[in-house]
Amino acid sequence: MNRKIIPAAALTVVLVPVAVAPSVSAEPAAVRTYVDTRVRDCAGSGSGCRPGVVVHHWHRRGADSRGVGWVYASREGVRSGTARWLVKKPGGTWKTGGSWKRAHRVGSHVETSWGRDGHTGPKYPRNTKLCVEFRGLTTKACVTLK
Repeated sequence: MNRKIIPAAALTVVLVPVAVAPSVSAEPAAVRTYVDTRVRDCAGSGSGCRPGVVVHHWHRRGADSRGVGWVYASREGVRSGTARWLVKKPGGTWKTGGSWKRAHRVGSHVETSWGRDGHTGPKYPRNTKLCVEFRGLTTKACVTLK
Protein backbone atom coordinates (compact mmCIF):
# COMPACT_ATOMS: atom_id res chain seq x y z
CA MET A 1 0.00 0.00 0.00
CA ASN A 2 1.50 3.23 -1.16
CA ARG A 3 0.70 6.31 0.81
CA LYS A 4 1.67 9.81 -0.15
CA ILE A 5 2.13 12.39 2.47
CA ILE A 6 1.40 15.89 1.22
CA PRO A 7 2.91 18.67 3.29
CA ALA A 8 0.43 21.34 4.54
CA ALA A 9 2.38 24.07 2.77
CA ALA A 10 1.52 22.49 -0.57
CA LEU A 11 -2.26 22.82 0.00
CA THR A 12 -3.60 26.08 -1.29
CA VAL A 13 -7.10 27.32 -0.69
CA VAL A 14 -8.39 29.76 -3.24
CA LEU A 15 -11.05 32.16 -1.97
CA VAL A 16 -13.34 33.39 -4.68
CA PRO A 17 -15.31 36.55 -3.88
CA VAL A 18 -19.05 36.05 -4.17
CA ALA A 19 -20.93 38.94 -5.71
CA VAL A 20 -23.90 40.08 -3.69
CA ALA A 21 -26.69 41.62 -5.70
CA PRO A 22 -27.82 44.95 -4.25
CA SER A 23 -31.44 45.18 -3.17
CA VAL A 24 -33.90 47.12 -5.30
CA SER A 25 -34.34 49.77 -2.60
CA ALA A 26 -32.27 50.95 0.30
CA GLU A 27 -35.39 50.86 2.51
CA PRO A 28 -36.14 47.78 4.59
CA ALA A 29 -39.04 45.69 3.31
CA ALA A 30 -41.17 46.55 6.37
CA VAL A 31 -40.95 50.27 5.63
CA ARG A 32 -41.93 49.86 1.97
CA THR A 33 -45.13 48.01 2.83
CA TYR A 34 -46.71 50.96 4.66
CA VAL A 35 -48.80 53.67 3.06
CA ASP A 36 -48.64 56.99 4.94
CA THR A 37 -51.33 59.57 4.26
CA ARG A 38 -52.24 63.02 5.54
CA VAL A 39 -55.83 64.15 5.17
CA ARG A 40 -57.14 67.61 6.02
CA ASP A 41 -60.33 69.59 6.19
CA CYS A 42 -61.03 73.27 6.63
CA ALA A 43 -64.55 74.00 7.93
CA GLY A 44 -66.51 77.17 8.53
CA SER A 45 -67.21 80.18 6.39
CA GLY A 46 -65.06 83.17 5.53
CA SER A 47 -61.30 83.26 5.29
CA GLY A 48 -59.26 80.81 7.30
CA CYS A 49 -60.10 77.51 8.94
CA ARG A 50 -62.70 77.76 11.66
CA PRO A 51 -61.82 74.98 12.63
CA GLY A 52 -59.26 72.95 10.67
CA VAL A 53 -58.01 69.39 11.06
CA VAL A 54 -55.04 67.40 9.74
CA VAL A 55 -54.72 63.66 10.42
CA HIS A 56 -51.70 61.46 9.71
CA HIS A 57 -52.77 57.86 9.21
CA TRP A 58 -51.00 54.77 7.95
CA HIS A 59 -51.71 51.21 6.94
CA ARG A 60 -50.13 48.20 5.34
CA ARG A 61 -50.96 47.70 1.68
CA GLY A 62 -54.20 45.74 1.35
CA ALA A 63 -55.14 46.13 5.03
CA ASP A 64 -58.62 47.20 6.15
CA SER A 65 -57.46 48.95 9.33
CA ARG A 66 -55.90 52.41 9.57
CA GLY A 67 -53.51 53.52 12.29
CA VAL A 68 -53.79 57.14 13.41
CA GLY A 69 -50.35 58.61 14.15
CA TRP A 70 -51.40 62.14 15.08
CA VAL A 71 -54.31 64.57 14.93
CA TYR A 72 -53.83 68.34 14.58
CA ALA A 73 -56.53 70.94 15.28
CA SER A 74 -56.46 74.66 14.48
CA ARG A 75 -58.85 77.60 14.58
CA GLU A 76 -58.38 80.96 12.88
CA GLY A 77 -59.29 84.36 14.27
CA VAL A 78 -59.23 83.59 18.01
CA ARG A 79 -56.73 84.11 20.80
CA SER A 80 -57.47 80.99 22.80
CA GLY A 81 -59.46 77.78 22.68
CA THR A 82 -59.89 74.23 23.88
CA ALA A 83 -60.27 71.34 21.44
CA ARG A 84 -60.80 67.59 21.30
CA TRP A 85 -61.13 65.01 18.56
CA LEU A 86 -63.92 62.53 18.03
CA VAL A 87 -64.04 59.24 16.16
CA LYS A 88 -66.92 57.35 14.55
CA LYS A 89 -66.37 53.86 13.17
CA PRO A 90 -68.58 52.79 10.24
CA GLY A 91 -71.98 51.90 11.68
CA GLY A 92 -70.93 53.04 15.16
CA THR A 93 -71.50 56.04 17.40
CA TRP A 94 -69.28 59.03 18.18
CA LYS A 95 -66.57 58.43 20.78
CA THR A 96 -63.90 60.74 22.18
CA GLY A 97 -60.54 60.09 20.54
CA GLY A 98 -58.56 62.69 22.49
CA SER A 99 -59.56 64.56 25.61
CA TRP A 100 -60.08 68.34 25.81
CA LYS A 101 -56.76 70.08 25.32
CA ARG A 102 -55.77 73.72 25.45
CA ALA A 103 -54.87 75.19 22.06
CA HIS A 104 -51.94 77.61 22.01
CA ARG A 105 -51.78 80.82 20.03
CA VAL A 106 -49.55 80.93 16.96
CA GLY A 107 -49.94 84.20 15.06
CA SER A 108 -53.56 84.66 14.02
CA HIS A 109 -54.72 81.16 15.00
CA VAL A 110 -54.62 78.64 17.85
CA GLU A 111 -53.45 75.04 17.46
CA THR A 112 -53.00 71.82 19.38
CA SER A 113 -52.27 68.17 18.53
CA TRP A 114 -52.46 64.64 19.87
CA GLY A 115 -50.18 61.66 19.20
CA ARG A 116 -46.75 61.53 17.64
CA ASP A 117 -45.24 60.89 14.27
CA GLY A 118 -44.55 57.38 13.10
CA HIS A 119 -46.58 54.21 12.97
CA THR A 120 -48.07 54.58 16.41
CA GLY A 121 -51.50 55.24 17.83
CA PRO A 122 -54.91 53.59 17.70
CA LYS A 123 -56.17 51.57 14.73
CA TYR A 124 -59.60 51.98 13.16
CA PRO A 125 -61.41 50.34 10.24
CA ARG A 126 -61.33 51.94 6.80
CA ASN A 127 -63.94 54.73 6.31
CA THR A 128 -63.79 55.76 9.97
CA LYS A 129 -64.65 59.43 10.42
CA LEU A 130 -62.54 61.73 12.65
CA CYS A 131 -63.64 65.22 13.65
CA VAL A 132 -62.12 68.08 15.61
CA GLU A 133 -64.33 70.31 17.71
CA PHE A 134 -63.59 73.44 19.70
CA ARG A 135 -65.47 74.15 22.90
CA GLY A 136 -68.23 76.69 22.26
CA LEU A 137 -68.18 76.23 18.47
CA THR A 138 -70.84 74.10 16.75
CA THR A 139 -68.89 73.70 13.47
CA LYS A 140 -66.63 70.64 13.28
CA ALA A 141 -63.85 69.83 10.80
CA CYS A 142 -63.99 66.16 9.73
CA VAL A 143 -61.97 63.73 7.62
CA THR A 144 -62.51 60.12 6.57
CA LEU A 145 -59.78 57.47 6.71
CA LYS A 146 -59.75 55.93 3.21
